[in-house]
Amino acid sequence: MGWLPEVSAIGYGGDYNPEQWPEETWPDDIELMRQAGVNLVSIGVFSWALIEPRPGEYDFGWMDRLFELLHDAGIRISLGTPTASPPAWFFHQHPEARVVTRDGTVLGFGSRGMVSPSSAAYREASTSIARVLARRYGKHPALAIWHVHNEYGAPVSECYSEESTRAFRLWLRDRYGSLDALNEAWGTTFWGQRYGDWDHVSAPAVAASVVNPAQRLDFARFTSDALLQCFVAERDAIRAECPDIPITTNFMAGTCPSVDLWKWADEVDIVANDHYLVAADPRSHVGLALSADLTRSIARGRPWILMEHSPSGVNWQPRNLAKRSGELARNALTHLGRGADAVMFFQWKASRSGAEKFHSAMLPHAGTGSRVWQEVCALGEGLGRLDEVLGSEVRADVAVLWDWESFWAQDLEWRPSEDLSHRERVDAFYDRLWRDGLTVDFAHPESDLSAYRLVVAPASYLLTEVAASNLRRYVENGGTLVVSYFSAIVDANDAVHPGGYVAPLRDVLGLTVEEFLPLRAGETVRLTPTGVVGDVWADDVALEGAEVIAAFEDGPGAGKPAITRHELGAGAAWYVATRLGVDELSVVLRKAYEDAAIEPADGPAEVEIIRRHGENADYLIAVNHGNRPVDLPAGGTDLLTGEAGDSLKLEAGGARVVRVDHSPGGR
Repeated sequence: MGWLPEVSAIGYGGDYNPEQWPEETWPDDIELMRQAGVNLVSIGVFSWALIEPRPGEYDFGWMDRLFELLHDAGIRISLGTPTASPPAWFFHQHPEARVVTRDGTVLGFGSRGMVSPSSAAYREASTSIARVLARRYGKHPALAIWHVHNEYGAPVSECYSEESTRAFRLWLRDRYGSLDALNEAWGTTFWGQRYGDWDHVSAPAVAASVVNPAQRLDFARFTSDALLQCFVAERDAIRAECPDIPITTNFMAGTCPSVDLWKWADEVDIVANDHYLVAADPRSHVGLALSADLTRSIARGRPWILMEHSPSGVNWQPRNLAKRSGELARNALTHLGRGADAVMFFQWKASRSGAEKFHSAMLPHAGTGSRVWQEVCALGEGLGRLDEVLGSEVRADVAVLWDWESFWAQDLEWRPSEDLSHRERVDAFYDRLWRDGLTVDFAHPESDLSAYRLVVAPASYLLTEVAASNLRRYVENGGTLVVSYFSAIVDANDAVHPGGYVAPLRDVLGLTVEEFLPLRAGETVRLTPTGVVGDVWADDVALEGAEVIAAFEDGPGAGKPAITRHELGAGAAWYVATRLGVDELSVVLRKAYEDAAIEPADGPAEVEIIRRHGENADYLIAVNHGNRPVDLPAGGTDLLTGEAGDSLKLEAGGARVVRVDHSPGGR
């Protein structure tokens, strides 16, 4: 089974916005799609003003014709609801629906994604257009999937309007039930903030000093829920008219921090993601792998859709670097290897006008004679040979803990050091695991971790008692846990745990942290006997049974434990009390691998190898990000070229998809 019922081919295509072009050019576009191997396109994502030019007045003629053209060409449709960009008439009628920023600025028209998610008028208008589209096209044979809205939470998510404030109060009443419970959760006795009337509770707008962090954290939760309610309202409106077609929306896993996708994943039929390389990062392919692994994890291991990525450069970064020759295929196949069963781009045809006219496209301004076009066609041809990969699984022995609520809390003001960064720690640990050739799942701290030999907690600042009990049980049952500094500090209300820092994991780690010892800018600390150097942070660790693997040789924590290991039940827990770079993390993780009985790969650097496991064969997706050819560690048949043998060479900058048949009686 692939990414959609009755679909036996890998999805390939992108956003198609034919309304930007004369209609007589549409047949030529669609013929070029067929040449490129396109079998799926997204349409209608930003077409509200054309579909409903005036309130309640609809024009479907152009979309009807487009549906028929695509259907006749055998190209299926991901139909977008255009609700990420309401028309000018909506804002004219409902100025109260505009987003108000935290400092009180009212955002104007002329962009996208600028509606308050708590606006009743927007909720009514968006569900209405979704319902009308479902009635019109819900039974059309070309329709493959519904694509609701576009990138919820981007470019804005929070809104501090009066309507949002009223909705926040209702959300709080539902969460806490009483003002006494709210005051307790927020610790309002501090700075005399106690509330005696619900009407006195407001959104945490800019104030004279730092606003109550528990209030800020709850507003982040509320914002994610408010956006999700918008999606659910549209989804339910569509489902009432069109119950048999799957419904999704495009996440931005790892790059849009304002939505808790663990919750969102339960509300979509299929998980979809958008990913764009960070051009300034010379190792952006590792960030791509992280995003893909996170998306697969959000999907609970099920097939997912890469809804957008770029054929070459984007247009919104400070320096929009073009992809190198072959990078388009490497990026696409990495996503495929990490679980995507559809590979889509933004967009099909480069726009001549508007804010994204310099964004790359499958059919660029340079036309069919361009390098990008040739690579797009080659990728389409290659993906057409990989249909048997559909539905195969990616398996991981390692999980990295990822919790949006913890990240929201850690990123608030007045933390012990401005150099603390949850994302930097996640990236560093992930990069080390990537270099060691290990496939990674991401997991919520309260989720079932029993399938993993190793669990890494790079940044679990907010850790609930439920999560701590889950980690304790994991270690006791034989798991290996690695915890980095500034973890298990606060509870769900951003209050320090009773018993002090790391209290919920005190018995798991065999230690307590008595004091934070953040370092000055540029200051480093040396660890003995390892000789590695840390920076940014040190903890004043007091041992309660843990074994010292390395100690601080100098700095404010001189003589104190820096790396520890503690056995609990059948497992072991490691603690790292300073910031170690990607190379230095080997000191900890190589030893943790031994505890977990994991064998890191010792292959060539910058060669990425992922396995997808099928019923009759495994599929080795190998991508060479380096500048030298290498021999693959396993033979088989390259589905892209048909080449077979016991040893296959992977060219510099190349990629292969190798089928390795299961041995008789095994997998």
